[in-house]
Amino acid sequence: MKRTFAGIPEEYASYHTASAVVLPVAYDGTSTWIKGSDKGPEALLHAAENMELFDIETGTEVYRQGIYLFDELSGFSSPEQMTEAVYAVAKEQMQAGKLFSMIGGEHSVSIGALRAAIDVYGEITVLQLDAHADLRPEYNGSACNHACAVHEASKRTQLIQVGIRSMDISEVEHMKRENVFFAHEIINNQTWIDEVCAKLKPVVYITIDLDAFDPSILPSTGTTEPGGLMYYETLQLLKKVIGSSKVVGFDVVELCPNPVEKSSDFLAAKLFYKILSYIYQ
Repeated sequence: MKRTFAGIPEEYASYHTASAVVLPVAYDGTSTWIKGSDKGPEALLHAAENMELFDIETGTEVYRQGIYLFDELSGFSSPEQMTEAVYAVAKEQMQAGKLFSMIGGEHSVSIGALRAAIDVYGEITVLQLDAHADLRPEYNGSACNHACAVHEASKRTQLIQVGIRSMDISEVEHMKRENVFFAHEIINNQTWIDEVCAKLKPVVYITIDLDAFDPSILPSTGTTEPGGLMYYETLQLLKKVIGSSKVVGFDVVELCPNPVEKSSDFLAAKLFYKILSYIYQ
């Protein structure tokens, strides 16, 4: 019997009737500190199988919209090969009218999905929640490195960056300052969510590096940074973004599971399901 997302009944897990598809990508080939994000998709999916599937806030069981879970993509020989594989799946699903979602893996997995969204939908906003700017043109000899996750998007889309608190000086020239919401600035800004939403184009792709969250609530990620986002403010942002624009895809990446710390896995799973609940409420 084929595995289903969150263990949902098979009647809601068929590809042909699913509104949304989920692609797990087990890749950790370019990470430069703590390894293990290739185990992130399995950890998130396992946690999801232990969630309650009724969302209290929206009053919905979003899985009834149909969620199809692809088999995990893995076994890549290079970051470029991985990027092309993700691009092919994402583009096909977007062209088919499915809501594309993805579970990483390190943040380099997003490059192919972002490229597909641009090619299919044209002028879009990419909303990045992240501790790191990820704007380097190339790193360690590849433009498909996790440190380059949104560089291409910065040149081809309206990139909005939220939660940033770590970057290299070389990235400054690639950053559109008016579209960056640094973590230290939003902490005392009561209107930052409205300011983000005012910049959105009608079509949005959301990419969430879990190190955007403060390590006090999500320690299991490859490169933690102090001073991050908290859970409910992040949900407030996502709810307003989803209510303001059409979200055509999203990903949740950089879960680096720890065998003795499972709360991070569960937060990631709940966040993933919550985004779906907001989109279809």
